[in-house]
Amino acid sequence: MNLYYTNGTISIAPAIALIEAGLEHHLTKIDFATSDQTKADYLSINPKGRVPALVLDGGAVLTETGALLEYIAALAPEAELVPAAPESAAHMRSVMYYLASTMHVAHAHKMRGSRWADKPESHADMAAKVTETMTACAAYVEAECLRGDYVCGTGFTISDAYLFVICNWLAGDGVVVSDFPKITAFMALMNTRDSVKAVRAKGMI
Repeated sequence: MNLYYTNGTISIAPAIALIEAGLEHHLTKIDFATSDQTKADYLSINPKGRVPALVLDGGAVLTETGALLEYIAALAPEAELVPAAPESAAHMRSVMYYLASTMHVAHAHKMRGSRWADKPESHADMAAKVTETMTACAAYVEAECLRGDYVCGTGFTISDAYLFVICNWLAGDGVVVSDFPKITAFMALMNTRDSVKAVRAKGMI
């Protein structure tokens, strides 16, 4: 498998999951600074022009972070990256859907305003709102998402890789992370995991 990723983006979540699952894989960096994501070579892989994209051994391409995480977990059931209990598994997925539909979108308003509006003043207004909206998201994560050391209690799941990457953006979005002790403890714990150490050593986060 070949994972196409960009440093600091949500595409690092499946990179962490691949390591946690013990799956052999290759990594290909897409450099946003040189607009690699808009070039024909990459658009032939992912026409959306976004990361991540996972090219399977047979040539099929998977996109969207949640789908990649679920696929990785399914390939390595022995890693127990999805809870066995249906309620816990549903909570895990509800957190991932929240991250995808709400928190990631709130963050994107800082630099990707052109997705929603054309006027520069509209972009500025959206960017000015990011600290408020991301702080509200962090409060929701603190109160509702973390059910222990991790999203689902004591065991690591694919939702933790997702949450970890997004919470890495909080300080840059103006959120006072120290106001959220559960998130602070979660991030410290995640930083002790070998998978996170590995992607950090490669400069991916």
